[in-house]
Amino acid sequence: MRPGEHSAPVPAAPVAAPVLAALEGSQHKVGSHDQLLQRSSFNSLVDNLVFAFSGIAALWLAWLILSESLHVGWYLVPFFVLFWLILAYLVLPRVHKILTSIYVPDYFIGRARTSDGLLGDPINLAAEGSEAQLIAAMSGAGWIRADAVTLRSSWRIITSTVFKRSYHKAPVSPLLLFGRQQDLAYQQEVAGNPAKRHHVRFWKCPDGWLLPGGHKVEWLAAGTFDRAVGFSLFTLQITHKIDSDTDVERDHIVATLTESHPEVSVRIIEDFSTGYHSRNGGGDSIETDGNLPVVDVGKVKGAALAADQSAEARVAARERRRPLSIVLGVVLMSIRVVVGVLTLSLAVGDRVSIIGEVAASLPGGNASLAALFVNIAMAVTAASILLYAALSALVFRGSNRARVTVMGLSVLLLAGAALGFFSGTSVTLRGDLFGLPVDILVLLALSAQNSSTFSRREASPAPSVE
Repeated sequence: MRPGEHSAPVPAAPVAAPVLAALEGSQHKVGSHDQLLQRSSFNSLVDNLVFAFSGIAALWLAWLILSESLHVGWYLVPFFVLFWLILAYLVLPRVHKILTSIYVPDYFIGRARTSDGLLGDPINLAAEGSEAQLIAAMSGAGWIRADAVTLRSSWRIITSTVFKRSYHKAPVSPLLLFGRQQDLAYQQEVAGNPAKRHHVRFWKCPDGWLLPGGHKVEWLAAGTFDRAVGFSLFTLQITHKIDSDTDVERDHIVATLTESHPEVSVRIIEDFSTGYHSRNGGGDSIETDGNLPVVDVGKVKGAALAADQSAEARVAARERRRPLSIVLGVVLMSIRVVVGVLTLSLAVGDRVSIIGEVAASLPGGNASLAALFVNIAMAVTAASILLYAALSALVFRGSNRARVTVMGLSVLLLAGAALGFFSGTSVTLRGDLFGLPVDILVLLALSAQNSSTFSRREASPAPSVE
């Protein structure tokens, strides 16, 4: 620039506007993210409150069934069985879930957890290698991949156990580690008896995750031996009872792998945990020396897995799958709708006599006013049935708002019934079989953790990016 000349003001670069717009957009995204977090926190609060309330309601239902069974004579046995089913599969699991969320650590302590939150089998084995290599190693060692837990496989293992028929691919109950159920499960049936079997569950470790002490492994596993079928000490459910010496089963698994695959190597993490004896989620005694064998199957040749067969793909598919609790809740709601339609149809058919009864209770026996009251009541009832049916369809599709609305309605109905019960009004299941019990069961089903996760999957906030 020459002396005496003045520089003209430099205009803002064209990129400034897009940058400002991007900043404004990022602020909008941050605001949206904060709103999603607030909504998620509110939903979690509602779920936790309803979860606890439904546990209390389930206790009440169990008490009503028990008290009813004492006044029905020879029907006592069916009512007692119903009481046990409600207690073992609804009440006690819900109570354990509430309590264990308070006192059981939600991080790795060397134990798997049951779906009810109880401490399950000990983690007594680790592995290194790809999923394909692990599958090839286990199959080559004589282990059978267990079927997934479904209604069909559950019924088959029941009948196989009762009639002592072999079921070499019998399902293994889910245990949780890293917040999810096992990725792989294998078993070896003993003498064709599904009540006795070796079995092991595998979980793939998260990327970059280290064991206490800084040890890196790719898989963790829990291996135990089923010795019989019996009742769970903590929930009274029918389940497999395991042998207490889990180290024997751990060593059996390692031996089958090393004997069938010479290329498999093993190293021992000594004192991985202190040696201890405890109980698992079924109440069975367990003991271990605290050592953790790490089986390296990295040299085993495994067939390439299809993209939809990997552990990650199965986890993603499981998260998208509609849980049984949602299906059960919708079925119960549908029963409510059908009963409501039948009741309303009977009322419409008996409309004349109903109007007469209402008119008799009015001053002067005003039939026109009675007819108006009855027509309004029937119209409101029909609208309520239609609304409930629409809500059931939305719940089935995964609407969280519909699920919360139904839970709110159930809470109000149950609170009203409880208020009447504690005020001296008689509440009997025989007189309200499709009312109070169904409302409690709907609440239990829709407040289950699987139902909440499924319904809130699209509303969950995306992870923030720093």
